[in-house]
Amino acid sequence: MAQQQSREAEVSRKTRETDINVKIKIDGSGASAMSTGVGFFDHMLDQLARHSLMDIEVTAKGDLHIDTHHTVEDCGWAIGSAFAKAMGDRSGINRYGSFDLAMDEALSRVALDVSGRPFLVWRVELTSPKLGDMDTEVFREFFQAFSQAAGITLHVENLYGVNSHHVIESCFKALARALRIAVAIDPREAGRVPSTKGVLGGSM
Repeated sequence: MAQQQSREAEVSRKTRETDINVKIKIDGSGASAMSTGVGFFDHMLDQLARHSLMDIEVTAKGDLHIDTHHTVEDCGWAIGSAFAKAMGDRSGINRYGSFDLAMDEALSRVALDVSGRPFLVWRVELTSPKLGDMDTEVFREFFQAFSQAAGITLHVENLYGVNSHHVIESCFKALARALRIAVAIDPREAGRVPSTKGVLGGSM
C-alpha cells in the first residue's frame, strides 16, 4: 500500500481589511497557536484544534478598531482554504461526520459532509449580544466562510442551552469532533475517493 501523503498546508490571505496566515496539519495532535487580537475567538480556535486533533496556527491582523467582523470572517475563509488545500482530493477519508456535544446545560449538534460542495445550515440562537469583544452575530459568518472555503456541507444546531458562552463553545467543539471523524482515513477505502462519481466537489 502506498504511503499516505502528508496532509498539511499553509495559506496567506491579505486584503485592505485583514492580513492572515494559517498553517494546518490534518494528522496532528491538536496543537494550536492563535493570535487574532480577539481573545474569545482565539479560545474557540484553540478548541477547534484540540478536539479535532489538527495542528492549527493562525496569525491575524485586522481592522479591530472598527469591529471584529472582518477579522473573524476572513479567518474562516483562510482556515477553510488551508483545510481544503491540505485535504487534496480527499481520497480514503470517511467523508461524513456528526457529533452531539454537551457542555453543562447546552447541547449542540454538528453534522457534515466533506464533499467539496459548500453549504451551511445554521440553527443557533444566542441571547447575548457579545461574548468578550465579539458581536455574537459574527459566529455565523465564521462558520459560513469556513464551510465555503473548506468545501464542506455543514449543519450546526443548538438543541438547547441558556449560557451563550456554553452554546457557542459547544458548537465549535462539536465541529471539531465531527471533522475528526470525517477526515479520518478508512483503510477499507484503499485510497479511493469516497463517492460513486469518483470525485468530490461541484457538479463534476
